[in-house]
Amino acid sequence: MKILAIETSCDETALALVDVDISSDHVSANLIQSEIFSQIDIHKEFGGVFPAVAKREHARHAPLLLKKMLASRDITSIKDPKTTDTTNQDTPNTIDTPTQTDPYLWATLEELLVREPGLFEATKDILLTYRKPDIDRIAVTAGPGLEPALWVGINFAKALSLFWNIPLIATNHMKGHIFAVLLNKQKIEFPALAFLMSGGHTELVRMNSLHHFEILGKTKDDAIGESYDKVARMLGFEYPGGPKIAQLAQEARTAGARSGDIILPRPMIHTQDLDFSFSGLKTSVLYKIRDLTQSGATPLSEELKLNIAHEFEEAVTDIILHKITRALQTFPARTLVISGGVIANTYLRSRITERAEQLGITLLLPKIEDSTDNAQMIAVAGAIESLNTSMTETSEIRASGNLSY
Repeated sequence: MKILAIETSCDETALALVDVDISSDHVSANLIQSEIFSQIDIHKEFGGVFPAVAKREHARHAPLLLKKMLASRDITSIKDPKTTDTTNQDTPNTIDTPTQTDPYLWATLEELLVREPGLFEATKDILLTYRKPDIDRIAVTAGPGLEPALWVGINFAKALSLFWNIPLIATNHMKGHIFAVLLNKQKIEFPALAFLMSGGHTELVRMNSLHHFEILGKTKDDAIGESYDKVARMLGFEYPGGPKIAQLAQEARTAGARSGDIILPRPMIHTQDLDFSFSGLKTSVLYKIRDLTQSGATPLSEELKLNIAHEFEEAVTDIILHKITRALQTFPARTLVISGGVIANTYLRSRITERAEQLGITLLLPKIEDSTDNAQMIAVAGAIESLNTSMTETSEIRASGNLSY
């Protein structure tokens, strides 16, 4: 099953073409092509993702990524892309898209896309330039995420689905993160425990099958990735600051420069539940910086920045390892899946790998390039969703910022 996937849940515009071999108990995914436009540099001036800007950039770049993908595949162009006149083409697109002259179809597509300036015109040009690609499904992220951003991807996918007459599948972004490990030729043995850590989510999820998810615990406030970024901002680094915190923490370990005077709490580490809280840890960093700088009267030294980053990451790691261990003791599993953008952090990957070995459980990690937001994981999630006979009708697909399992 070849799936074209579209991901626009936050600040990454991503498309991917994935060949998925799937049955009720087996999934094998082969990435054919992935195209991503990152908006990180655009959002730096805002100190975080600004939804209206994210929406605008998705509308600008989704057609560009699709055009790049179609141009690189073995797909015959209907016409010279430099022209718009299709009246005297030798090979009109009569087989692949017989409805291309249907005024009702174009009116429907325009209604879907006209809210985003230029999106309808760019999409129409692509549809009149390239033949229908050899794909079986289109998958699109319906949530969770920023609803204005989600709607761009959903409406773009609906337009392609209608014009090409290809079924459309709505997918869950967080399921996509979990299933990203399947792009690494790995198999999830059930029951499984999944731990998702990203900029917006921190969740422990029990999986009894590919379709059954139960949230065992989640953050009560900030997500792990969000906490990293906020601490980075306190230390004077621009968005996104998470990778900078990880870098400083590693430098501190290498130099052995950690100061014993910087001790941060491990919130909720001893509670009997499986929930998390990182707001208090973040606030403790703020107070520590205030004390060390005499409320901003003196600058924070580079050495202190290293030590704060180190202690913060150690506190986060201790909390993660403790909660994962407790979850596995309470809910025994055959597989531990770790997913989400934060697992690109090499220190966290190494410490979780060590703990999994100690516990004797099979650990599945996505490749680094599949950890952050991407469309290939949405393709795999879409293929799995296609096994569900109660798939949502295309016209009923809606953006859901707080979509759960």
